Amino acid sequence: MGKCFKHFLYEMDQRFTSAQVVKLTGITPRQLQWWDERGIVKPQREGRIRLYSFDDVTEIAVICALRRKGFPLQRVRRIMKFLQKEFGRRLAEAVSNGSEYHLLTDGKRIYLENSQRQVIDILKNSRQPLLSVCLSDAVKEVRAEIFNRRPAQKQAARSAGKRRSS
Repeated sequence: MGKCFKHFLYEMDQRFTSAQVVKLTGITPRQLQWWDERGIVKPQREGRIRLYSFDDVTEIAVICALRRKGFPLQRVRRIMKFLQKEFGRRLAEAVSNGSEYHLLTDGKRIYLENSQRQVIDILKNSRQPLLSVCLSDAVKEVRAEIFNRRPAQKQAARSAGKRRSS
């Protein structure tokens, strides 16, 4: 098995606590709890602890990107349902195949395109301003953030262990 595939399998099986999701995505703990209570994101549970999959973290990152661009949560919920319907599977799985997916919306219509030409055509023919999120970039950013933090966390754990044994 190649190194990249092993990392991919590790990443897909990894689970994250609420505190880790907050650090990875910039969401507040209260927002995360509220989204869970409303069913926007549905983490697994072990007792009272919420555990998020890589797919959950990816979707949270996309939701955060849309919220930062001014989308109300009700519209974000509609967009996420649209994406699940279009892809027929979780967002991270769908955009990990190498295609660049772009989500564009004018607030009423939602477009999902994977070709630069289609994106340009939509932008040219739009009668209103469009907001755009590159879904593939969002997945790549989450993946990079996870892999950048993991070695640092291991190093911190090793350092703490050395201090205790001294």
